[in-house]
Amino acid sequence: MGVLDNISVSTTDVRIERHANQLSRQLKLLRDKLFPPLSQKTLRTFSSGEAAQMIGVSDGYLRQLSLDGKGPQPDLAQNGRRSYTLGQINELRHYMAKLKPKDALSYQPWRRPGEKLQTVAVTNFKGGSAKTTTTLYLAQYLALAGYRVLAIDLDPQASLSSMLGVQPEFDLSEGDTLYGAIRYDEGRKPLKEIVRKTYFDGLDLVPGNLELMEFEHETPRALNDRQRPGELFFRRVGVAIAEVEADYDIVVIDCPPQLGYLTLGAVCAATSLLITIHPQMVDVASMSQFLLMTSDLLSVVRKAGGDLQHDFIKYVVTRHEPFDAPQSQIVALLRSLFSDDVLTATILKSTAIADVGLTKQTLYEIEKGQVRRSTYDRALESVNAANGEVLAGIHKAWGRA
Repeated sequence: MGVLDNISVSTTDVRIERHANQLSRQLKLLRDKLFPPLSQKTLRTFSSGEAAQMIGVSDGYLRQLSLDGKGPQPDLAQNGRRSYTLGQINELRHYMAKLKPKDALSYQPWRRPGEKLQTVAVTNFKGGSAKTTTTLYLAQYLALAGYRVLAIDLDPQASLSSMLGVQPEFDLSEGDTLYGAIRYDEGRKPLKEIVRKTYFDGLDLVPGNLELMEFEHETPRALNDRQRPGELFFRRVGVAIAEVEADYDIVVIDCPPQLGYLTLGAVCAATSLLITIHPQMVDVASMSQFLLMTSDLLSVVRKAGGDLQHDFIKYVVTRHEPFDAPQSQIVALLRSLFSDDVLTATILKSTAIADVGLTKQTLYEIEKGQVRRSTYDRALESVNAANGEVLAGIHKAWGRA
């Protein structure tokens, strides 16, 4: 029986390895087809009308600046239409802030002296709650609004990294994830060496991959090794982020879909929490267990000296179908229980979000004509409303009106 068991285990092991290699080769072929080796993901340009709205000036004013040769010069199409890159829009924000210092905050909303770095951890114990999608859209929304944003991918599945143009399986070497900055041995390196620019101006990334699991494996050994110096596990994420604090206004963390050492570290490093909820009874029941376990573990961390003071904790309803009666009942239940801790806006389940995700894009990246206008507008309105509430919470923490 023991021999047969060993054969069975070996056969399964070999089969899974074969599947992994087959999938890896196919993904590489697909990647080379969609993104040739020397190509990089790029962001579309924005019309002068879009740029003016983002900056907070009129299109006519922007046109006059262009005619006067002030600020970055837009690309001029044959039909006379002007378009700007996001980088140029941010240059114009800086130009306007210097031109009108009294209104600088409305043009360039970077945090001011005395306003602490805001770190938003997006978390949920159960997969399928659109946690990574929520993180991605929030990070891009903030970057489009002119903030300096750092996205940290703490999920070993690395979907956030992939959406932001990094292929974890091919583009990363050892130590190129947050693990490189929080590991316990001499291989630790500064976070500044790990952060990489993305194609999305104003949005930088600390990518993730399976290497992050090493932290989950090493932490129990580090806790048992009392002779090993250094910060405790729940402080290490925060200490790493503090190294690049001066470069950013807001950090957004995509947590793993389980309550491990990485998630606890992110929660302790965060100034606010977003908990995603898919309004199905099985998901809500799972979240109940998640909250109970989180409470128990965080009480232990707090007693050990962990900082658990958060500016706000918000639940965001995702993949919402407002005309589904059972979902409406669950959303009403959540609001009755948690009141203002549930975002007023919900993120709708939308074919537009799902379809553009297949090409590793978001609604912020595509041209409006790529999906049906009504579907696009409805989905984007829900995403913007939810993200706007999160930003309002950040402004409140900063003491802004």
